[in-house]
Amino acid sequence: MAEQKRDYYEVLGVDKNADEAAIKKAYRILAKKYHPDMNPGDAEAEKKFKEASEAYAVLSDPEKKRQYDQFGHAAFEGGAGGAGGFDFSGTDFSDIFGDIFGDFFGGGRSRSARNNGPMKGANLRTSVRISFEEAVFGCKKEIELTVKETCKTCNGSGAKPGTSPETCGKCGGKGQVVYTQQSFFGTVRNVQTCPDCQGTGKVIKEKCADCRGTGYIPMKKRYSVDIPAGIDNGQSTRMPGLGEPGTNGGPRGDVLVEVIVGRHPIFQRQEFNIYSTVPISFAVATLGGEIYIDTVDGKVIYDVKPGTQTDTKVRLKGKGVPSWRSRDVRGDHYVTLVVQVPDKLSHEAKELLKQFDALTDNSLNATKKTEGAEAGGENKETKDGKKKKFWK
Repeated sequence: MAEQKRDYYEVLGVDKNADEAAIKKAYRILAKKYHPDMNPGDAEAEKKFKEASEAYAVLSDPEKKRQYDQFGHAAFEGGAGGAGGFDFSGTDFSDIFGDIFGDFFGGGRSRSARNNGPMKGANLRTSVRISFEEAVFGCKKEIELTVKETCKTCNGSGAKPGTSPETCGKCGGKGQVVYTQQSFFGTVRNVQTCPDCQGTGKVIKEKCADCRGTGYIPMKKRYSVDIPAGIDNGQSTRMPGLGEPGTNGGPRGDVLVEVIVGRHPIFQRQEFNIYSTVPISFAVATLGGEIYIDTVDGKVIYDVKPGTQTDTKVRLKGKGVPSWRSRDVRGDHYVTLVVQVPDKLSHEAKELLKQFDALTDNSLNATKKTEGAEAGGENKETKDGKKKKFWK
């Protein structure tokens, strides 16, 4: 006993008043879900795919749909209405399956059509080395590139002088070829870029001897590139329209110039802020005083406060890197003050330092002495028999 077929509208999940667009949309969803390429070896998925294809073949055709609405499945089984069977190959699945195959494999008809139109040329990349200061304030640099220029012999046609490109015989000048394939659900068409003319619609029988049919001659050219203020290491600036030539009348690509910023001996950068370390003497840290600090704008005078501790951080507002959006807006410069301890002192300096240490309230010896006085001393007998006061 033959298996009873489900209602075609139920199969596609649409009602009887659904228009052509709704029917196509419903089928496309099911076809993508149950397509054998997406479900290899799944017999149930293949069955549902065939069922949906059969339903779409009927409901997408106005005449077959009218017959089905009147007689049901019998309209195509030699029953009431005498319509007889129908051939699935008469149904055009190319529109839907061209899109589906494109989704599956990243190509398809829509991509081929785009390849036949004007396309922008490829970008060229190069790099330049600049100093820390040049990255901060911007500069101009010279670069040399090998670029493709229009061949003067053939004026860019690629054909030998006295001849011209001919219409491609494979695609008839369309730039695309259509491949058809028979399947159980009908004829599937796949549109691809013509392999003979690469989508141009023209072929060159006699090529230009200078450019060998490409229409372009590689040439070395020098350009001046503007490096914007505030650019950082590894970033690129763009020179539009100087890259590879486009195809089918498309514009040239761009040149991307990457900057390599050299290290600075005292400055470090983080986004738009600059960081550095400045040594100060023990006397300046204690008594305060003016010091010179190096910045990208030159030396500035900073007034150190008395009693400044080592690793104190100070901020020089607006002495950092300019913003890309506005050169009037700049980051800050953060300076770490480090108290330097001298490692070489004269005898006189050492004596003075001892006197200073004895007179300073926070001296280590003075602190110990004070603690001992508060705790009280203790008389102990030394080896020579004399009594001496030892502080605890």
